[in-house]
Amino acid sequence: MIKVMMHGCNGKMGQMISGLIQTEDEIEIAAGVDAYTGRANEYPVFGHIRDCHREVDVVIDFSNAGAVDEMLDYCVEKRLPVVLCTTGLSEEQLEHVREASEKIPVLKSANMSMGINLLMKLLKDVAKVMAPAGYDIELVERHHNQKLDAPSGTALALADSMNDALDREYTYIYDRSQDRKKRGQKEMGISAVRGGTIVGEHEVIFAGIDEVIEFKHTAYSRSVFGKGAVEAAKFLKGKPAGMYDMGDVIQF
Repeated sequence: MIKVMMHGCNGKMGQMISGLIQTEDEIEIAAGVDAYTGRANEYPVFGHIRDCHREVDVVIDFSNAGAVDEMLDYCVEKRLPVVLCTTGLSEEQLEHVREASEKIPVLKSANMSMGINLLMKLLKDVAKVMAPAGYDIELVERHHNQKLDAPSGTALALADSMNDALDREYTYIYDRSQDRKKRGQKEMGISAVRGGTIVGEHEVIFAGIDEVIEFKHTAYSRSVFGKGAVEAAKFLKGKPAGMYDMGDVIQF
């Protein structure tokens, strides 16, 4: 049985992952850490990570940027693998993550969805066929009206996966309204839509002469990210030190 510490257990994603793990046979939450300890859980919850003395095999972190540095130090001291899901890290913190990965396994992805990461793998091969054949590549992402950043990190990760496969020859275009000119051959257009309660939609379009091929991923709830984190925790146990992402979890 894989024993997990859920860091940020009383947040929305922490509670979602707690529910998902309850349905699993090979993994369980042995301890939780959260500054708010007023919620009842099926496992003991500690207000500070240094107060937790339960034996665990891996840490899943869905906390906040302010708690990440100490969590990383704790994991390095205890030699614990960590699935790092917290976003909004500074450049200094990202360097801290890289340094920690030299001593422990760290898995960090722009998007924890199994489907999105499978799509990234597929798009690398598709782009290498379609782009040389003259197909234009466009991405459209849709999210709820409370999302602050645009384009989404996932849209950029999808674009990067294709651009890496194409020797970084393509330029990203986010707004065509300022330039009155034809589309360039080495462009990837990335458009953002914001409205309602859309959890997340990403569409990749390969447009050629007289035909269009589309790949689309739709997230109907945030549980897809929680499921990915659980699968990542299973994968990470027993791995050597290093930096991993969800692409390593998905093997085909």
